[in-house]
Amino acid sequence: MVTFDDKRNFYRMMLNSEVTITIIDDETNRQMTATCRDMSAEGMAIEMDYPLDLGTRVRVRVESSTQSIQSLDAQGRVVRVEEEGPDCYLVGVKIDDMD
Repeated sequence: MVTFDDKRNFYRMMLNSEVTITIIDDETNRQMTATCRDMSAEGMAIEMDYPLDLGTRVRVRVESSTQSIQSLDAQGRVVRVEEEGPDCYLVGVKIDDMD
């Protein structure tokens, strides 16, 4: 039996890392912190206190815990938003570019 996870082109890494999100569409380049739950080569799931609009362009930075590994800096757009509870939203970001 083929499950949904078997249909993915890239496997997801389960994380629980703090990330910094910059809203690119915002004139002030507003920044906030959130928690990245999981990540693949094409996207990531981010837990936030409030939702972002679909299509919002964002920059997501995951700081490295060691100097030998480079921090991740990715640009993408919001493709999914799910309310999980009061003040808890799971935001799906499709990665368009990585630095």
